[in-house]
Amino acid sequence: MNKMIQWVLAATLVCGASVFTSCTNDDDPVTPPTDEVEALLQKMTLREKVGQLFYVRPECLDTTIHFNRSGGIDQSVDDLTKIKLQAVNEMMRKVNENYPVGGIILYAHNIEDEAQLARFIPEIRALKGSPLLCIDEEGGRVARIGRNSNFKVKTYESMGAIGATGDPKNAYECGNTIGTYLHRYGFDIDFAPVADVNTNPENIVIGARAFSDKPEIAAPMVTNYLQGLKDAGVTGCIKHFPGHGDTKADTHFGYASSQKTWEEMLSCEMVTFKAGIQWGCQLIMTAHIGAPNVTGADIPATMSSVILQDKLRRELGYQNLIITDAMEMGAITQQYTNGEAAVGCIKAGVDIVLGPQVFTEAFDAVIKAVEAGEITEQRIDESVRRVLKLKKQIGR
Repeated sequence: MNKMIQWVLAATLVCGASVFTSCTNDDDPVTPPTDEVEALLQKMTLREKVGQLFYVRPECLDTTIHFNRSGGIDQSVDDLTKIKLQAVNEMMRKVNENYPVGGIILYAHNIEDEAQLARFIPEIRALKGSPLLCIDEEGGRVARIGRNSNFKVKTYESMGAIGATGDPKNAYECGNTIGTYLHRYGFDIDFAPVADVNTNPENIVIGARAFSDKPEIAAPMVTNYLQGLKDAGVTGCIKHFPGHGDTKADTHFGYASSQKTWEEMLSCEMVTFKAGIQWGCQLIMTAHIGAPNVTGADIPATMSSVILQDKLRRELGYQNLIITDAMEMGAITQQYTNGEAAVGCIKAGVDIVLGPQVFTEAFDAVIKAVEAGEITEQRIDESVRRVLKLKKQIGR
């Protein structure tokens, strides 16, 4: 249990145990928190709250690394794989003192071998904000550990190959196997499985990452994979809402869209997402795709209250965490500044901002938006409650 939560609970018990001495002013009674989440939330500063809404790559805490608008870095090296940030350094600790963070996502270049990972993860856990450890480990071509030859773990051809077997038990086995080694290494969240239905043969980003081009096949595969992760002690995340399977372009590099109406999505993409919601998934990741025939605009789903509030929350009844796809992707950075993107997606209904290109800039923009009344602190609290609830469930 988080030390801050333990302290709050201890204080609450002391107040409650006293019969003759009140812990509050009788003229201004304060209702004690009803559970651990509320107790912790009431003790948090605005910066601590906002920090819980950001899950970032380790490099975002090292401000000696300067990212440019195109997604690269302004250094003598041309990409992060050559930096290979694989330990928490003093600059990261210094920045983190003023910029707490709710989660850290590791990529392939952050992971060398078991010994390095065993050193790195406790360093991350010690950061301010008690960050959860996250990774993209779908199986197939997206597997940060599975594709590293220094790790001797079972690998998979693709989720499409598993879907082709027609047996959801194979999806369970895959999720459970991946979850077992992720849990062993210390990860909390796996940004998997892909719940997209790969209906467009020209799709260059999803393809065999999806279980099938038929929703009735994909849906039980998704829920069985989620169950496999859960039984191994890892929390899954279905993606990419409202569905990236019927697009041609890649949102890593720029704008992509689905031309489907909501009614068309209900009979295809939403079959898998509704199955995941009914199963009880804790996280849904948004896509940066436009859905103009649903929203009436070209705005990315990540920034759309129609997609996130009207459709996902109200119509589909989803009550758990909404997390963005990486905000450093071209579909976002080509249209918005770091601050605009972070503020915009939170206003649209997002709970967790994943991978902003410049974390400190995005963080400061959210703080300023709250101070200016553009976002209410109550709105921030809604998302922080969901984050803290998940951390409590995970045991962090």
